[in-house]
Amino acid sequence: MGLLSRIQDKTQTQQEQPTSSGSEQKQPQPEGMDSAYESLTKQIVRPTEAKKNSIIPKANDKHRELKGLLHKQVLHELKGDTDIDTIVPKIDGMAMELIKEDETFRGTIDRKRIVDELINDLTGFGPINPLLLDEDVSEVMVNGPNRVYCERKGKIVLTNISFRDNEHVMSVIEKIVAPIGRRIDESSPMVDARLPDGSRVNAIIPPLALNGPTITIRKFSKDPFTIDNLVQFGTLTKEMAIFLDACVKARLNIFVSGGTGSGKTTTLNVLSNFIPNDERIVTIEDAAELQLGQDHVVSLESRPPNIEGKGAISIRDLVRNSLRMRPDRVVIGEVRGAEALDMLQAMNTGHDGSLATGHSNSPRDMISRLETMVLLAGVDLPVKAIREQISGAIDVIIQQSRLKDGSRRIVKITEVQGLEGDVIVLQDVFSYEQSGIDDNGKVIGKLVPTGVRPKFYERLENSGIHIPASVFIGDEDWN
Repeated sequence: MGLLSRIQDKTQTQQEQPTSSGSEQKQPQPEGMDSAYESLTKQIVRPTEAKKNSIIPKANDKHRELKGLLHKQVLHELKGDTDIDTIVPKIDGMAMELIKEDETFRGTIDRKRIVDELINDLTGFGPINPLLLDEDVSEVMVNGPNRVYCERKGKIVLTNISFRDNEHVMSVIEKIVAPIGRRIDESSPMVDARLPDGSRVNAIIPPLALNGPTITIRKFSKDPFTIDNLVQFGTLTKEMAIFLDACVKARLNIFVSGGTGSGKTTTLNVLSNFIPNDERIVTIEDAAELQLGQDHVVSLESRPPNIEGKGAISIRDLVRNSLRMRPDRVVIGEVRGAEALDMLQAMNTGHDGSLATGHSNSPRDMISRLETMVLLAGVDLPVKAIREQISGAIDVIIQQSRLKDGSRRIVKITEVQGLEGDVIVLQDVFSYEQSGIDDNGKVIGKLVPTGVRPKFYERLENSGIHIPASVFIGDEDWN
């Protein structure tokens, strides 16, 4: 009995391919509308048009059939075999045998492609494995089995990658979350996780995700970015780099704020590398992402509740515990809730040099969000007391943004000068000035000092750190 016959004897079920149908109704054009409105309506993509124009080229039926047959046999015969050097020849031999036995496979099948796809399923993360290995890809987004996007050079593009079905996507999610002790099912349909290289993963599945299991992966580079890389990318200038290096070494409390995908974690990681190697660093994150190069680093990670809804360990619990671990520095991956109160208290009680990130549109908004997060702790504090805590704790706010062309820039470095009356006084030390957009859609602008020397300048000098006065003076101020 041939290999094909043996596989067919083991299973009689066939995979049903989802079908979709829809009709597009032409909308009548209003008479007399001006050319500007006419141009605008041409750019609008209606739901039916979007579905029609975004059909991804799928593998032909014979490709899917052979891959399905081969996958079943591989799972049966090579179960537990993880040696890539022995797996590839065996899978290739099985594929050749199946093609020989069924003439319909001949001339229509790319055997190498099928073998590569199976290797990705068995030893990697399925169809998205090539994207994870591509250094030009910074983000991978799986919107159900048939729509996979990636971000290249700040722009989101649709790929020709697809999964077999929802179960195929689910198997990849399980492969990601299982090694770190996380789970995802109908009772817990959302999960934050990480890949072995530290890349951040978020997954959400039906019934919450209507398009099928959805995966979002924020990739981390194999070699962590350095301050020189950020200068080359244009995220900041050399003057900013000198200033931030001095702030970290002088043990100022720094908060990095910005929107989703603006590069906050990357900047936090770079700032953390300025910390001297002889200090004890405790990092606290939802999913461990920071890649610190120092020797003495203790990484803490929060834990979601178990299947019974118990056993959860929050960021706030970890912040409290970290203060009993004799840290020289506390680095919090993201502050988003009641842990803000414990963080501010730590910064105000001798734990100088702490670093953290948070979501906001501007330094002033970050202050307002911190006030709100402190109130989430359930402590009945007057607003003025909260503002005193914030103004006494945080020294510098770094505002980061992703611009329209996809580039990531530090747009403000702001000093928290203190409390005057009921208002927290903020003063920009550096800011980003945009002058236009070039023919390629790239934003033209530069990061410039505001000409104001920060009040903590003497604190830097007392720490033995000298910053030239020219760092705080713009070119126009010299003239």
